[in-house]
Amino acid sequence: MKELEQLLERFWIVKEEDKELYYAVKDASPKFKSFLEDKLGYQLIITPYLIKLEKLPGKAEPWMGITGFDDPMEYAFLCLLLMFLEDKGPEEQFVLSQVTEFIEATFPGEEKVDWTLYKHRRHLVKVLRFAAEINLIKLDDGDEQSFSNTLETEVLYENTGLSRYFVRNFTGNILNYTSWRDMEQGEWLDVDRDRGRVRRNRVYRRLFMSPAVYSEGVEDQDYLYIKTYRNILQKDVEDILDSQLHIHKNGAFIVLDESKHFFKDVFPDSKNISDIVLQLNSIIVELLSKGELTKNENDTITLSTARFESLIELCRERYISGWSKEYREMKLSKLCEEVTAYMKSFNMLEVQDSQKEITLMPLVGKMIGKYPDNFNGE
Repeated sequence: MKELEQLLERFWIVKEEDKELYYAVKDASPKFKSFLEDKLGYQLIITPYLIKLEKLPGKAEPWMGITGFDDPMEYAFLCLLLMFLEDKGPEEQFVLSQVTEFIEATFPGEEKVDWTLYKHRRHLVKVLRFAAEINLIKLDDGDEQSFSNTLETEVLYENTGLSRYFVRNFTGNILNYTSWRDMEQGEWLDVDRDRGRVRRNRVYRRLFMSPAVYSEGVEDQDYLYIKTYRNILQKDVEDILDSQLHIHKNGAFIVLDESKHFFKDVFPDSKNISDIVLQLNSIIVELLSKGELTKNENDTITLSTARFESLIELCRERYISGWSKEYREMKLSKLCEEVTAYMKSFNMLEVQDSQKEITLMPLVGKMIGKYPDNFNGE
């Protein structure tokens, strides 16, 4: 179902931006609406302006968030921008200085907003660009990038009116929430989370939205559900995504068909960092077969951070001739940082709180790659 795949991939589909896709998804929605509601517990919102699938995670994970945001202040600025837009009508124009004045006056954090600081201006620029990319606002005149360099920059924007659909509806009063766990659990108040529809929705969400679902032991109710209903799950993955569900002793993964190239955040992809991780995975599997690395009972591998970095160095020595210039010339410390972050984002490793140990997850052995024996570096 290509229309459903587009809903899973995109944040929303804006009619003004892609009318053909908007009507294609709208017309096809009766075919998969019951699956979304029954299996995933997702709400499909169809308005005259957009179509949005409210995708909630089955389990909060470290890699989740807005790509490009790396500071809590950026998320705070986004929330305040949404508040600012609440008082603006569709197609109503406003200037950047109105936004900066509103944020400075209403920012709730202990750290005061100071637009003379480059980092604060840079945070806002990233938020404004994100808002424009997903059609919350339109840029009518000027360039917000200049605001990073000078406080005197003025930019003209237009409100699209879509901001009212950005935040999902919460079942409880979010003013009473004190952590992200409250948001995760708030959907199912006073309900047994390990039984019936709640567990089914959670398992399907984790399978469809996460790179991997790992077993957390014999008492793990989610993984017990996966093993018990594996045939139904496999059929749904085949029917909905035309792909395969692989279920192992300690991990379950959806392996997408090669035709699903339009999905952005998948592993492997065409980026060089993806190739490097495939090569690193092949080295880990090789050392495991030689007995130089040892698996734990749950198919994970625990090793020191220094040992892991030595494996990355070995990977560079063996395969660097085929890497892009960026990674050939990158310092080892930076390379280790990028590889670790990339693998963490795909649930291939966990960095322990002490930062001294790394746990390699079962997905590492699922996807490996290396150059052919006759590869000459070209």
